[in-house]
Amino acid sequence: MYVIGTAGHVDHGKSTLVESLTGIDPDRFQEEKDRGMTIDIGFAWITLPSGREVSIVDVPGHEKFVSNMLAGVGGVDMALLVVAADESVMPQTREHLAILDLLGVTNGVVVVTKEDLVDKDWLELVYGEVEELLAGTTLEGAEIISASATTGSGISDLMHFIDLALDKTTAKKDFNKPRLPIDRSFSISGFGTVVTGTLIDGFLSVGQEIEIIPIGLKARIRGLQSHGKSETSFGPGTRVAANLSGIESTQITRGDVLSPPNFIDLSEAFDVRLNVVEDAPNPLRHNMFVTLHTGSSEVVARLRLLEGEEVQPGNSTWAQLKPEKSLPVLRGDHYIIRSNMTTLGGGSIVDTQAKRHRRRHSPTIQKLESLESDIPSQIILNMIESSSPATLSSLLSGSKLQEEEIIPTIDFLIAEKTVMSTSLDVKKSYFFTVKRWEEICDLTKQSLNLFHVQFPLRQGMPREELRNKMTLSSESFNAVVDVLEEIGLLRNFTSIIAFTGHKSHLTEEQKRVSEAYVENIAKDKFSPRTDFEIDEDILSFLVDKGRLVRVSDGIVFSSEAFKEMSDGVRAYISQHGQITVGDFRDLFQTSRKYALGFMDYMDQQQITRRVGDARILRE
Repeated sequence: MYVIGTAGHVDHGKSTLVESLTGIDPDRFQEEKDRGMTIDIGFAWITLPSGREVSIVDVPGHEKFVSNMLAGVGGVDMALLVVAADESVMPQTREHLAILDLLGVTNGVVVVTKEDLVDKDWLELVYGEVEELLAGTTLEGAEIISASATTGSGISDLMHFIDLALDKTTAKKDFNKPRLPIDRSFSISGFGTVVTGTLIDGFLSVGQEIEIIPIGLKARIRGLQSHGKSETSFGPGTRVAANLSGIESTQITRGDVLSPPNFIDLSEAFDVRLNVVEDAPNPLRHNMFVTLHTGSSEVVARLRLLEGEEVQPGNSTWAQLKPEKSLPVLRGDHYIIRSNMTTLGGGSIVDTQAKRHRRRHSPTIQKLESLESDIPSQIILNMIESSSPATLSSLLSGSKLQEEEIIPTIDFLIAEKTVMSTSLDVKKSYFFTVKRWEEICDLTKQSLNLFHVQFPLRQGMPREELRNKMTLSSESFNAVVDVLEEIGLLRNFTSIIAFTGHKSHLTEEQKRVSEAYVENIAKDKFSPRTDFEIDEDILSFLVDKGRLVRVSDGIVFSSEAFKEMSDGVRAYISQHGQITVGDFRDLFQTSRKYALGFMDYMDQQQITRRVGDARILRE
């Protein structure tokens, strides 16, 4: 399936031409019909002489509505550039052509409309201006024909040349990443919510669960239509209307994306190749704000130039865009930037999970150039470097590579010793560059060694403290710890982590203090004194070694006393079915303070469970 997009200046006859071709009036609003001017994108379809059925996206030509035009033109395969014979090339003709050029639309047909209003000599002059306009653009060499929607002249020739242009147009490739940038959302009585857009990748099917990104709401596809026909599924390149259940149309806005749940990672900033149009009124400056268009979305973004303070019209540079809200974009997606109703430039996205870079930094520029090269190994390596770490899922969602391309590439990078994997199972693994992995190992050694020097009596470093130093997610940190334990770098004690070979020990003076403390605690074994002072690390050491049990901040029992009380509680409950704090106090001839502290600790350790004022044993 192919999608054709119209382009051209206001009132040059785009909508009239579409209606003449298809028999469908693309203007949806009465206001459009009254004005004779398209103000929002419209849609139609036609079966060509070859039997191809194609969609046509009709866009507004007025400069005030170029943002609407961009919402519909992002998914087109071929352009229908319309120039009125009586006016020739006009400002929005140039701007629309520049946009098509920036979006990489390489095939098209130019239609000189209203040919019945001019003579042949004038028509030849218009042809010459159009050829000059196309020179150096992606549409250079496109067929130029004249037609009149009023008389019908040239319409059959136009359909023939559209067919010829589509012969040279590559159909959208299925990367198995379904994405439908939404350009309309509305409600139909008896059906509910309907969204429309051009499916730029993958397949959508009836019954499929989907997510509206970035709002994160889930829904289910009740029905699918294209060109007024219902089917159970549609593939890439199709204009689709999807009937959704479980969501209101008012919750969805133009610019949202329909995709399978948890399928696309949002991007807070992305690196781009920026091509500035020759007609830009001024140089583009570092850190300026622009209006960013990608897919069907429109959002304010900050432009960060990576190679200088400004870039002149007609030039190209590397840049980073930081939108005011995160966007679901993939590497290779096209974008346009505008300001004050003027198109400034655009290009393609090369890294969707970009970090803030040093400017004028040669390694960064080299990295971006390698990403632009489309070599899978370079793409994957740079994505892993940016993600730190990456997963198979993140590599799939952030690129246009398929699983059968990514897995062999990862295997190659691992064999080349440029990538480290935490698991033999690629689908469960986290991937690091070898450089990043070596940094993690060094940081682990330094952190644990410093901790053991500072706190020699402690068994190990709190797990969360080490994770924060590594700046890893809980899941990736757990995978890293498993590997580091396997290679003998550390010992994992669940909540704490120690350097392999570390043994905490007491000095002779600390031994004297600790023995005196244990002896005093054991004297009144069920009601030990709480006014003895001891260094916290020595106390923790004695608890770790199993000589004492700390049931609360102020209450510590000897291990012998604790075992005797624990056994007594179990036996009491087995005989009586439960035990209260009062029962415990009487059983061990102690006070309520110790009874309550001990019983709360037993609850925390999942030995007993509180039921009302009593405790019972957990099963």
